[in-house]
Amino acid sequence: MSRKKKIIIAIVLVVVLGGIAAANLAFKRTTATTVNVEKIERRDLESIVSASGKVQPKRSVNISAETPGKVVNLEVNEGEAVKKGQLLLQIDPRNLEMAVQNRDASLATQRSQHDQMKAQTENLRIALRQAQDAQQRAEGLAKQGLIPREQLERAQNDVKMRETDLRVNEQSIRTQEQRIKQEEANLDSARYDLNKVRIVSPIDGLVTRRNIEEGETAVVGTMNNAGTVLLTIADLSVLETEIEVDETEIPEIKIGQPAKITIDAIPDKTFPGKVTEVGNSPIQAAGAPGAAQRATNFKVVVTIDGEVPGVRPGFTCTAVITTSTRQKAMAVPIQAMTLREVTVDEEGHIVRPPMPKPGERRPPPGPPEVKDGQTRKELEGVFTVQDNRAVFIPVKTGIAGEKYFEVLEGLKEGDQVIIGPFQSVRGMKDGDEVKVEGSPAARPRT
Repeated sequence: MSRKKKIIIAIVLVVVLGGIAAANLAFKRTTATTVNVEKIERRDLESIVSASGKVQPKRSVNISAETPGKVVNLEVNEGEAVKKGQLLLQIDPRNLEMAVQNRDASLATQRSQHDQMKAQTENLRIALRQAQDAQQRAEGLAKQGLIPREQLERAQNDVKMRETDLRVNEQSIRTQEQRIKQEEANLDSARYDLNKVRIVSPIDGLVTRRNIEEGETAVVGTMNNAGTVLLTIADLSVLETEIEVDETEIPEIKIGQPAKITIDAIPDKTFPGKVTEVGNSPIQAAGAPGAAQRATNFKVVVTIDGEVPGVRPGFTCTAVITTSTRQKAMAVPIQAMTLREVTVDEEGHIVRPPMPKPGERRPPPGPPEVKDGQTRKELEGVFTVQDNRAVFIPVKTGIAGEKYFEVLEGLKEGDQVIIGPFQSVRGMKDGDEVKVEGSPAARPRT
């Protein structure tokens, strides 16, 4: 064999062997998945429920007219502070003033008639006494036989007539007294209606809405037609926010739980509060488009502690309610939690297949064989790193914080759990070979 051929064969052999070595190296590099881990530590956890709503005063009064008429005197503007009893507006009183005058005149007439009847009663009593005296004289003369019986009977009948007239007149007086009471009530009613033209503030507060202008006509509501809301007075000393909480979170919320409220219009400030009302019935959305597909929410009222300068009713806000807290609890990152279907024995322990040796290919994917006494079950847990392998550990969790779950069972302090990358954790299987990011095994070879 010539020297030239030997050199060519040697070169080819080197290339083939180099390719095999490179393939083996590439295979080794791709068998392990680079992952990020985090150690299990004790942390202070806080479980919260967050929902949006609007700021509203705890007490708000809509002012409507109780009598129709034109507004002739409007004393307040929107945004103005008012005191209880302060005049807000006045409706044209002329018709009601005339009604009061008519009732007053009618009452005076009835009282005058009553006085006349009383005077007539005195005359009837005098006439009765005169008739009784005449009867007594007639009876004395009749005993002596000085007058005929007919004259005695006339005297007796005259007394009866006078008694009847007196009783009728006294009954008329009682009837007239009832008429007077009726007219007095009518007069009081007319005066009460007249007072309705002066509308005063029922509370201390702020005029948050004004729907009427001077010269416009106020309309009184009926059963089928709502009246005009002229003004809205709100007491801003006690504010609350009504939020809608999803049905899955409502069982965690209790009256008295602390909350923090942030108002969109007042950035960089947080106001403390507490839960004061939890709805027992879901919020009705009947008639709204897509109401049947809408999530079920419940109303929760959070009262803000103290005053909020510059607030306006209707401001959008977010309430963060603290439902429970844990001090120095074992905590696992939320992104480490996952679900896996595993095989468990009769005692509930995971049945794991034999671990492949480093660099060996895993058996083809597929459901493992389930023996007698074993079942397939979906469990919640994490992947820990043990001897450069991802090992699935079922975990029982407690409250959920913002970034961590409370660990009740399954992990101990110092365990390393895999938290990423997301795609790696998503497709990871129990026993996969892994390399921890930043460790010497995870560094690229040169």
